[in-house]
Amino acid sequence: MVEEQIERRGVRDPGVLRAMRAVPRERFVPEAERQRAYDDGPIAIGSGQTISQPYIVAFMTEAAGVGPGDRVLEIGTGSGYQAAVLAEVGAEVRSLEIIPELAERARRDLAAAGYERIRVRTGDGWAGWPEAAPYDAILVTAAPAEVPEALVQQLKVGGRMVLPLGTGTQTLVRITRTERGDERETLLVVRFVPMTGGATKPGH
Repeated sequence: MVEEQIERRGVRDPGVLRAMRAVPRERFVPEAERQRAYDDGPIAIGSGQTISQPYIVAFMTEAAGVGPGDRVLEIGTGSGYQAAVLAEVGAEVRSLEIIPELAERARRDLAAAGYERIRVRTGDGWAGWPEAAPYDAILVTAAPAEVPEALVQQLKVGGRMVLPLGTGTQTLVRITRTERGDERETLLVVRFVPMTGGATKPGH
């Protein structure tokens, strides 16, 4: 998986590649789908959600510049797989999941796989997790129509947020918070499930 799907497409960060080899992806997919765990694509995990394609998980982790000791917030725990990869890189991980059943399953699966230190909370990712801010990196795994400003404010100066944006065609964007303002870069065309909660309220 790592050599053919990830390295071949240009992911180079040694820590990310090592993490992708270390995390048992089959532990984070439904039992009926385990034979497809390492396929080059997303897999449905229930509640209308998916576990992202392995390449996208690796690409986002590298694009966010996550390294050992970083404090990282993930929006959209889903299966828990992306959180496990972040932890394997050496980050201190907090993750928010709006669907209670998925949050509970992710807690259980992460603990069973040895990732007990990841903190998973049920809540609306639009507002983030402000009491643990500021973050070195924020990864968003569901697409809002516009950038959640609360999340930008929870980044450290120099911190990076990687998120999909858009309601039709989506683009993966990296936002770097600087002392002069926010710098934005467009990285990839992607397809993620839409962000719910506060992201769907009028004016958002």
